[in-house]
Amino acid sequence: MMKPTSLTLIAVALLALFPANHRLDAGDIVPQGSINHVLLVSVDGMHALDLAIYIDSHPHSALARLRKTGIFYSQGFCSQPSDSFPGLLAMVTGGTPVSTGVYYDDSYDRALLPPLIDADGNPLGGSTPGTEVVYDESIDINPDALDGGGGINRARLPRNPANGKPVYPHSFLRVNTIFEVARAAGLRTAWSDKHPAYDLVNGPSGKGVDDLFNPEIASLNSAGVSTTDSVQATEDYDDIKVNAILHEIAGFDHTGSQHVGTPAIFGMNFQAVSVAQKQNANLLRNGQPAPAGFVVGGYADEKGTPSPLLEQALNHTEESLEKMLKALDARGLTGTTLFILSAKHGQSPIDRARLISGATGNPLGDAIANVVDPVAPLAQVTADDVGLLWLRNQGKTGAAVNALHANQGTLHIETIYWGERLKLEFLNPRVDSRTPDIIIQPVLGTIYTDSTKKAEEHGGFTVDDTNVVLLVSTDQLESAEIKTKVQTTQIAPTILRALGLNPRQLRAIQVEYTPVLPGLFQ
Repeated sequence: MMKPTSLTLIAVALLALFPANHRLDAGDIVPQGSINHVLLVSVDGMHALDLAIYIDSHPHSALARLRKTGIFYSQGFCSQPSDSFPGLLAMVTGGTPVSTGVYYDDSYDRALLPPLIDADGNPLGGSTPGTEVVYDESIDINPDALDGGGGINRARLPRNPANGKPVYPHSFLRVNTIFEVARAAGLRTAWSDKHPAYDLVNGPSGKGVDDLFNPEIASLNSAGVSTTDSVQATEDYDDIKVNAILHEIAGFDHTGSQHVGTPAIFGMNFQAVSVAQKQNANLLRNGQPAPAGFVVGGYADEKGTPSPLLEQALNHTEESLEKMLKALDARGLTGTTLFILSAKHGQSPIDRARLISGATGNPLGDAIANVVDPVAPLAQVTADDVGLLWLRNQGKTGAAVNALHANQGTLHIETIYWGERLKLEFLNPRVDSRTPDIIIQPVLGTIYTDSTKKAEEHGGFTVDDTNVVLLVSTDQLESAEIKTKVQTTQIAPTILRALGLNPRQLRAIQVEYTPVLPGLFQ
């Protein structure tokens, strides 16, 4: 008798995970047909540790309530790199940059043409492929306005070399989203995020989200203060999106003006926690030192005790979650709603004593300039508490790596991913137009960009960056904690399965074989 091959066994296992029809298994812990709505909330920057500490000191909070009727995945990890774009896409596509093609909100594509103008309005254009791809407030018509001045400025988008047309964020994404799958099934969808560039979540169809509300976080408030220059201003900004969610729970669109029914999939991200984590005593205001009395954020110690400013942001977010739960209760939707709390990314370092400051300019590019190209060694460098390097001449990659090794101590480099090591986790940069040639993980606490301005940053592969809150709650569950390592990519197939949809309709699932989260379904 012929023994089954390993590939056959894998195929059988995958079929068991993803049944061919759209029905849930009869023995599901979350019963078939019991979930009509999924509310997905990302508290950007929130670690698993933050949740544990907060619930311990606030046993009657909304977070504690969610924990009592939910599964806490204490070893939940977000995307690598731990940036907002790949972090959110992990949750709504089930994929990593391997399938999504999205590494950062500021990245590079060797195949696209440059925008017609840069963020300052200076002409770019040209017919030579290879361009920085930026999808943040810099592509707004007016980033100082809450609505981005009416949305995205087409002239600031990279262009398709085949026809010269602008490439919108949703077209940059290589795989579909949970919103597209839900809409195709006749379900209503909604999402709210921090830039008009979060058009990204519409997916390649451009039509995934029925009600997309993306107020600009870089906008100026009524006092002329940039939102992220103040934790209080960021809390006020978060409130705008919370009100949108409350309208949607009530069965209206995000404005509260049209009755359209509560979406099957909806949610938002919170920013105040992330801003409070970053706020440093050396933070500058328009080139000037911080004013007297400036409050330091971040953590009080290496154990993760929040500073008073971070505690304020956590409390405000907690109060917002309480409003959502009360609204669900009032509508009788609590028992049929799956509430998923996670984070696009963590923040690093938790231990302020490990912060390595003083990195300004382009230290990574400077280190390799003499061996690669003294004038323009890099096509693009994206640096936070990680370094993503795209070279103009890929044949110089080995020489660039040698130069980085020679400056390893000065640059506080822990690991360099390149060559075969990089290809173990990502696509081959010689074949894929978007994969960086070199990825640098610095020593924990190193921030390469304006590190004297921030107490923490994200983007890297460290535990502080990637071990995020992941809590799935519904009244049908009993409190449980699963310590097995899981990924936020597993949120996407879990959402579809909870709604009775087939996770295999997500193209990222077909490429990366992402399973549902454990403990919810049998």
